[in-house]
Formats: sequence, C-alpha cells, structure tokens
Amino acid sequence: MRPFRPVRPALEVAGEVMAPPYDVVDVAQAAALAAGKPCSLLHVTRPEIDLPAEADPTGPAAHAQARAALEHLLSTGVLFHDGTLRFLAYRLVRQGRAQTGVVGCAAVADYLTGTIAVHERTRMDKEADRVDHIDAVDAHDEAVLVMYRTDPSRVGTGAAAIGEVLSRATGGDPWYDLTDGPGVRHTLWPIAEADSPALEAAFAGIERLYVADGHHRSAAAALVARRRGGSGASTLFPVVAFPAEELTVLPYHRVVTDLAGHDERSFLAAVAALFDVKPSPDAVQPAERWTYGLRLPRGGWYRLRLRGEPADDDVVDRLDVVDRLDVVDRLDAAVLQRYLLGPVLGIEDPRTDARITFVGGSRGTAELDRLVDAAAASVAVSMHATTPEEIMAVSDAGLVMPPKSTWFEPKLASGLFLHLLR
Repeated sequence: MRPFRPVRPALEVAGEVMAPPYDVVDVAQAAALAAGKPCSLLHVTRPEIDLPAEADPTGPAAHAQARAALEHLLSTGVLFHDGTLRFLAYRLVRQGRAQTGVVGCAAVADYLTGTIAVHERTRMDKEADRVDHIDAVDAHDEAVLVMYRTDPSRVGTGAAAIGEVLSRATGGDPWYDLTDGPGVRHTLWPIAEADSPALEAAFAGIERLYVADGHHRSAAAALVARRRGGSGASTLFPVVAFPAEELTVLPYHRVVTDLAGHDERSFLAAVAALFDVKPSPDAVQPAERWTYGLRLPRGGWYRLRLRGEPADDDVVDRLDVVDRLDVVDRLDAAVLQRYLLGPVLGIEDPRTDARITFVGGSRGTAELDRLVDAAAASVAVSMHATTPEEIMAVSDAGLVMPPKSTWFEPKLASGLFLHLLR
C-alpha cells in the first residue's frame, strides 16, 4: 500500500458525482441514475448512456466518450487534483454495520506475484474492455476492494497499527459524508501525511491482501501497466483495504427453471436420499454450513441439511467426507453442486448451463418467492453466506471459488477518489 495524489470532487457536487460501480448497474439503470445529473461519474464509467442505443458499449466510440466525459469533469472543476501524496480513510455503514478501510494504491507487481491474492477467474472479454477503458480515460476511475487478516498470531502488530491510524483520522472532520440511494452512508477522511510512513510499514508487515471485489479491475490494471511499458503511475492501482472481519458477504442463491423430469414428489424423494428435508412455514435463510432452503411452487419452503449417512466404504460418515475435502469442495456452493444440482437436477456446469441463474445481494429470499410464484423458476435454493475466512483460505490454496458464491455488500462508491495515470 502506498499513498497517492487523489483526484476528487468539489464538495458542493460530491453527492451528484458519487455513483454505484459500473458493473452493478445495467445501461438502463445507469441512464436512470444519471438522468439530470451531468456531473455523475456514470457518464465516465458507463459512457454508453450518452451514445445512441445501437452503439457498442465496449467499442472505440464508448471509450472516447468516457475520456471526453472525464476531461469535462476535470476542466470544469467538478473533479480536481488534490495534489498531496496521502492515504484516505473510508467508512461505509449499511444497516447499522460499519466497515472502515484505508484508501491507497497497490502495486501491480504485488498482484502479479500473488501478494495480492485472488479467488475468481476473470473473463478475457471483460478484461479487455476494462483495459481499453482505463487506457482511454488515462485513469483508474474505480477502486478494488481488498481485505486483510487481523489475527496478531498471523499478521503481527500490523493490523493494530492500521487501526490506530484510522482511529485518529476518523476522529477529525471528513471531506465527504454522503448517503446513497440504497441507504448506505459513505464517509471519507484525509489521513495526515505524517501517518503515511506508519501505514506503509504496517501494511508491509501484513503478508497478503485479498481481492474481495474487483477481480477484473485488478487484472486490467496489470495489463494496462504492461501495455504502458511497466513504468510510471500505471504500475499502481487504487484499492480500499478493510479488516476482513468487518466485511459482509451476502449469499448467492440458485434458481433453476425445471425439475429435470421430476414432479415435486419425486424430486423431494430424490433430495431426501441425500438430505434431511423438513417443511418450513417461513422462507428459509440458512444460518449454518451445509444447510439450504428449498422453495417449490406447490410445496412451499423446506429446510435441507446434508445427511450424515455412511459413504461408499460404509464406515465414513458423509459429513466427515465433505469436511475432509479441500477448501473449495467443502464450500456450501460446491456441496450443493455435488449432492443436488448435479445428481438430481442434471446441472453439470453451473457456469454454462442456461437452466440455472443466480440471485445475489440484498434481494434475498423474497426474490426467490417472486420468481417461483411467477413461474419463472421451478425450484429455488437459498444459500448460507460464504465467510471472508473461507474466501481467504481458497486464495491461500491458490484455488478459485465456485461460480457466483460471493457477494460483498455494501459496494464501494465510485467518484469520491480517482487515480490519474498522467
């Protein structure tokens, strides 16, 4: 982690500039959010909202439009260069739960060596779009959310030192204190220049940072640096580093269009061969691992728990088998795939099978009810949320999470700080 010279919005327009990340809104949502707001950063991050409907959102015209939008915000003083090399403190509060992190820049070299670890595969088409976008606007206009462990037995005193600096910074007056449409409060403070050496030293003592949200932005940062010869400002990209225990991961539920030839009775019988199945009068949001909620059109909600029956050797309990699997295969999403989605519903690859879709974030079980009641799905499965520790364990093992298994909430706001590459 290194201090940087942030580009940030003028106080009087900061609320209008602030926007959700580019990848959590589609073009229609972005256009609606930016309507009547010429200062919104969505004009930069989703430039297609200012182009004809038939324009390619990943093409040269879109990237040129993004650059023009950013140049306009800079030239009119909506965004200005702070000029001081510094770290920032950033707090998000959602539903009374706060997370406070350090804003700075990370080195592409640390990403490439795995010191900044990942848990997802990236798609080449999305990487290429981000590379062209960043290169065109000559800036990283959105940050990557990373997390770090705080256990002193694993990270020494580094996390405690970071906490002390954050406590001092957040005791002062913030630059911005804003609440977004979903009700998340975003507060940003400058960190005293005198604290920068202590922060750099503290982060240097932490063995690894973990990408929580922003895998494509991280990968694109490395590719932009390579495109630019691996020198200058392009060797750094903006991140916000949070203590892992302060982060919230919401579950990513599964929705399937059909029962693979079963009726509800035969489907439940097939499920009951592997799970304890109990009807539930209410929607089920699992609170422990290897437990699931099942929603059917006629039968309503059921609570599933992986049954501890003898495995193939007739001695080892199935729960013990799962517990002995590697850190990926014993995750809830992997267990569901292994014992229900694959053998009962015939979904061999959830990444490519068009019969399965995913419901993440705060929409929760109410959205599963809506989809099943509207006959858009024949079965929905509610999941237990993955924990930050599970995600870090997967990263440490050099493995990747199952598809659609992490949804960090709240999201970082875009527009409160940018890192120019010029």
